[in-house]
Amino acid sequence: MKVILIKDVPSLGKEGDIVNVSPGYARNFLFPKGVALDATPANLKGFEKKRNTLVKKESETKDEAESLANKLSKKTIKMPVKTGEKGKLYGSITSKDIAQAIKKELDLSLDKRKIDLKENIKSLGKYSVNIKLHSQVEAKMNIEVVSL
Repeated sequence: MKVILIKDVPSLGKEGDIVNVSPGYARNFLFPKGVALDATPANLKGFEKKRNTLVKKESETKDEAESLANKLSKKTIKMPVKTGEKGKLYGSITSKDIAQAIKKELDLSLDKRKIDLKENIKSLGKYSVNIKLHSQVEAKMNIEVVSL
């Protein structure tokens, strides 16, 4: 059975997608929750206008993410931390700490889950961190960990 998704469904697709699902799943879950419509010719015709606005909105958010990525890639965030002998940190720097430092220095709120940190930072130095701003846009940002 073909349905048109009205809202994003994590395991199925994004808003505006036309997907095949079993009739029971559509009848018992998607339709009652209000996340899908039956893909009848009338619904397809009515949804076509909304699809155009969705595509335009998606391209605008992608453009915003690209400009933000350019801005972030040019910046270096300095993070002063307490250290012990030989540059070892007391504790470690996590993606949450990096998000807070970005908020403090650049006045930009980022979700810590969007910061791709392979492992926590445990020593002084310069690090490159990937930040996922959009499904198709990533930014590389430099982090410099310095001693207090």
